[in-house]
Amino acid sequence: MNGIHDMGGMQDMGSVVREENEPVFHAPWEGRVLAMSLATAAWRKWSLDAFRHQMELIPPSEYLRMSYYEKWFTAVTERLVESGLVTRAEVETSKPAPGTSKAVPPLTAAQVPSMLRTGALARRDLAVSPRFHAGQPVRTRNINPTGHTRLPRYARDKQGTVERDHGVYVFPDSAADSLGENPQHVYSVRFAARELWGDQASPRDAVYLDLWDEYLDAA
Repeated sequence: MNGIHDMGGMQDMGSVVREENEPVFHAPWEGRVLAMSLATAAWRKWSLDAFRHQMELIPPSEYLRMSYYEKWFTAVTERLVESGLVTRAEVETSKPAPGTSKAVPPLTAAQVPSMLRTGALARRDLAVSPRFHAGQPVRTRNINPTGHTRLPRYARDKQGTVERDHGVYVFPDSAADSLGENPQHVYSVRFAARELWGDQASPRDAVYLDLWDEYLDAA
């Protein structure tokens, strides 16, 4: 969707400041939020794409104010409430509703190492025909969806070349809205920097984006 979360290529947002010797977590609560996100996702009540879309629904003024893991905390809280795992009152009071039973977590401590190694696999072993092939020129579609998408605004209606076919994966635009997986091929597409940024970009540079079938047309 078009929103403040898709900041790539936006003007007047300032430079990216790289923090030297940046720690994995700036405070203990950030690690706990990551653990909460992974543990609750094991209920399989929502997909990774739905989780990402939840962050896109944060109001712009709040999104710009929040730190990285504040956005994660907001998203996981909203997902828990919308999925019926907790109530809004339970979140606000930090107390379980009277008479509710304690659920058994689907993810145990012993399962965490293997889960972190494999992650939530989005690849599907399905016989889906590819629409494009390596070396083929393509053009991205000029879409402005109201829901989730992985096609950034700066790369819409731009011409590139397919470098490789990664295989068949869940289509995030559908999965984010619980409309089914709609599996399709994902390609690594090469874009000349000047195609994306104009003549001020270096003629030697290029950007590679992983793009789904539905984002592309033959050029």
